[in-house]
Amino acid sequence: MRVLITGAAGMVGGTLAEHCRARGDDVLAFDREGLDITDERGAREAFGRLRPDAAINCAAWTDVDGCELDPQRAFLVNSQGVEALATASRLAGASFVTVSTDYVFDGRREGHFYTQRDDPHPLSAYGAAKLEGERRAQVANARTSVVRTGWVFGRGGRNFLATVVERARRGERLRAISDSYGTPTYAADLAARLRELAALDLPGIYHVVNAGEGASYEGFARESLRLAGLGGAEVESITVDSLKRPAPRPRNSRLRCLLSGAVGLAPLRDWREALAEFAAPGQK
Repeated sequence: MRVLITGAAGMVGGTLAEHCRARGDDVLAFDREGLDITDERGAREAFGRLRPDAAINCAAWTDVDGCELDPQRAFLVNSQGVEALATASRLAGASFVTVSTDYVFDGRREGHFYTQRDDPHPLSAYGAAKLEGERRAQVANARTSVVRTGWVFGRGGRNFLATVVERARRGERLRAISDSYGTPTYAADLAARLRELAALDLPGIYHVVNAGEGASYEGFARESLRLAGLGGAEVESITVDSLKRPAPRPRNSRLRCLLSGAVGLAPLRDWREALAEFAAPGQK
């Protein structure tokens, strides 16, 4: 398969490029310098020249607070940029997969998972822009698969989930939110599912997360440290409100997929099993 990947400098995009190459694909991987998704004409020219079989968009502006402070830029990248890629894919005869977010939901469903049957209601400019990007992509290219995910951790990541063990090994003080819940997702497992969906060319909305009941940030951190042999590291429990961040976050953004089984895809492994692989001593 000839697959074009945007956002290849990021954790998910980079992991995906490695996975596709290992599967023998002809991989066309672009970072922002190589392909600016907000440049509609440039995207069309690139797709027309390269003629991929499938395109997988991992590019996004994921700074949630930055998006809240600059919603115009959030909309440009996370909505218009996604639409431009979807259009370019259609014109090139390619299927299109784009990564979206659990932040399209408001998180007010206590103790429940969000499925594709639940109506999105984003709280933040980031979530609103990503939701609009989903809708625009589906209109622009009927062969669009939207993949909502969240709480992604993996090698090369810069978020709390991806760096908690590294920070503990450096002796840094750790603070973790105890009253916000999500479904941890291993970038390597997410990448494999993204490629599967691109190859299957089955349009729709998919929730792609690792199996399990989910966790709080604090619970994830403590499990990470235990698996890494750092169970004695101190973790300070804090609340979401104590951080006073510009953008509101959903308190419960746990996801579950109703479609994967229907299209013959097995659920991803439990997040604890994936975390054990990632947090094992000696891993970087």
